[in-house]
Amino acid sequence: MLTNQFNIQKKHLVKPAFVLLLAAGILSSCQNNDEDQAPLNESELITTVTLTMQEVGTSNTVTATFRDPDGEGGNAPTKFDEIVLKPNAVYNTAITLKNESVTPAEDITSEIEEEADDHQFFYTPTAGLNVTVAYEDKDSKNLPIGLKTKITTGAASTGKLKVTLKHQAGTKNNAITTGETDVELDFTTKVQ
Repeated sequence: MLTNQFNIQKKHLVKPAFVLLLAAGILSSCQNNDEDQAPLNESELITTVTLTMQEVGTSNTVTATFRDPDGEGGNAPTKFDEIVLKPNAVYNTAITLKNESVTPAEDITSEIEEEADDHQFFYTPTAGLNVTVAYEDKDSKNLPIGLKTKITTGAASTGKLKVTLKHQAGTKNNAITTGETDVELDFTTKVQ
């Protein structure tokens, strides 16, 4: 008789435990499915980069474009302009990006704006190039984006202006060493 009571109690404990285990499995399964279906913030294919520099106080505009229609690898770029700026001047600058490997061409600039918390441009002049670059835009976390900048030139000089776009999904920290490189271009630059 003691054995019967134990079996009855055991049966009553097994049912609630089984139900709890089944519910935990279902909830866990739902959470995993939601995570699996979350959209990925993937790197963009960028074939064309254009810098448009408007000299402050004048109508002087300088445009420099890099174009590689088939993307990295494959054929050589079809266009890689040099930047020529006046000495002791300030330029309001905007950068635009496109994917021209598809028709119609895809505007990547708007994607960068939408995903600003995960992207940052870095502008690095080589030693001897009398150019400084200041950010004019910020993301929702008050970190720079770099779609809009102010370029200030000093005395006449020549060098390269390295333009780097980093994809820093969830890791953006204003450091060029963080994340994946979407674009890295060395524009020959002359201040004359």
